[in-house]
Amino acid sequence: MEALLSNVSRACPFLARTPVPALRKLSTVPVRTTSGKPTTALFATAQQCPVMSKAIAVQSKKNGARSMHSSSVCPYAAVVDGISAVPPRAQPPTFLNPQSASAAPRCPVQHKQARTEKHAPVQGATKPFDYESFYQHELDKKHKDKSYRYFNNINRLAQLFPTAHTGTGEHVTVWCSNDYLGMSKHPVVVDSMKATLDKYGAGAGGTRNIAGNAQLHLSLEQELASLHRKPAALVFSSCFVANDATLSTLAGKMPGCVIFSDSSNHASMIQGIRHSGAQKKIFRHNDVAHLESLLQQVDINAPKIIAFESVYSMCGSIGPIKEIIALAKKYNAITFLDEVHAVGMYGATGGGVAEYIDAMDDIDIITGTLGKAYGVVGGYIAGSSPLVDMIRSYAPGFIFTTSLPPAIVSGALTSIRYLKESQKERIGQQLNTRALKSRLGEIGIPVVPNPSHIVPVLVGDAETAKSVSDELLYKYKIYVQSINYPTVSVGEERLRITPTPGHHPELMDVLVDALDTIWHERGLKMEKDWEAVGGRAGVGNGCKVEQLVVDQDLGLVEPQRLAAVA
Repeated sequence: MEALLSNVSRACPFLARTPVPALRKLSTVPVRTTSGKPTTALFATAQQCPVMSKAIAVQSKKNGARSMHSSSVCPYAAVVDGISAVPPRAQPPTFLNPQSASAAPRCPVQHKQARTEKHAPVQGATKPFDYESFYQHELDKKHKDKSYRYFNNINRLAQLFPTAHTGTGEHVTVWCSNDYLGMSKHPVVVDSMKATLDKYGAGAGGTRNIAGNAQLHLSLEQELASLHRKPAALVFSSCFVANDATLSTLAGKMPGCVIFSDSSNHASMIQGIRHSGAQKKIFRHNDVAHLESLLQQVDINAPKIIAFESVYSMCGSIGPIKEIIALAKKYNAITFLDEVHAVGMYGATGGGVAEYIDAMDDIDIITGTLGKAYGVVGGYIAGSSPLVDMIRSYAPGFIFTTSLPPAIVSGALTSIRYLKESQKERIGQQLNTRALKSRLGEIGIPVVPNPSHIVPVLVGDAETAKSVSDELLYKYKIYVQSINYPTVSVGEERLRITPTPGHHPELMDVLVDALDTIWHERGLKMEKDWEAVGGRAGVGNGCKVEQLVVDQDLGLVEPQRLAAVA
């Protein structure tokens, strides 16, 4: 018997890893077969084994026995009616918990066979799928509708900002960067990152809950919460992830939630809304009357989120923040405000448009980026402590992503603190924006009117916009990226220009002269030409838009004189 058990133990992975008490327990648990005959749980399990079931059938024919005690065919043969003399093992088995011995074990032979059968390939396709042809077909569609995205090799030079060099080493002036204030090269930011890199190394070491939660991350979140006057904040790898993760998690968790989304919202918000599975209602861009009509269609007691932006980066428009806040209060909704293109840029401390217009305290959730005005990378949300903790606890986009490297966090933290105090970068950027809009308007170049720091120049055709961008780059050494569908609507393709404090008058002269020459040589539509065809994208409709930041905040009007006039 000892020799038999030894051989069986070596041959059968089930018997070798199953504790004797479990086998004994199974052999005493009474069950009934499908035909109603009484048996034990162990014997019933053995009958399900593709090997053992055959052996039982053969032996039954020979002697009419309903059990077998020979284990030469299957490991179950040695344990059908229980075993009383199995030698003890040195290591405790881990295959089956003795406390759950009443649960029938899986036969390893049967399990392997079932797994193989389950994943057997299905035949029926006329021919193998051609993956490479599929990829090319999708790319061909992009080329055909002129929405294919080209990526220029642009390497910004910190010491010569806003100058960069191309892949061939030629110097060009960058006029379309989202590093709005030039903070990516600011000495206080760079020095902070260098010191942190030397001290803590390159990487964070893991996700936030596994080795990647350092004091720097906590300090950054405290600083962001303070910036937006909220109890808490949470940092993500990017604001795309922050928007997607927060909206999908929040709306997905709230039963019956309805999301009201501005039609011009960023792709990250659209993705989050889609991933939430919640009902959505899209209101016309910045149209509060349309928004209210949609809110009236939903039960006032149902959970609702109004998602919108402060600065819409492709047209430069600014959301009606106070009006939307009023509607949210009236219809029992919460507000989700994306300040990506406004943080660092507006407000006394860089808190965004909501801070500048004194509406920040009435916004429920604010999202922002560390990768534009602050010059580094990353995104975040700010809101109530329970909200932030809920997103931290449930959002896969936060939980399962390696946290930002210490040097990145240190740079962002330094940049935020610096821009809380310094006004000169914001003022310099606003003044250069005003100057460029004014100069282009004087010569009739079609600038999409808006109150923000964005200067969109309307072209109206995807292929032409790409061609103009190329000419600026290769002939005039000016880099301005063309913007095509789906970022903007078909027929509203444009050049998106973003002045910085570093674009001094001499650089502006070169840009304005180049655009003037290209527009006249190519016969492109000037502002008056768009007006003649009824206008497009706000150009040529006679609308004059005042800038959000008033003269007094830029030092253009002396406070004493202003008071005297009033």
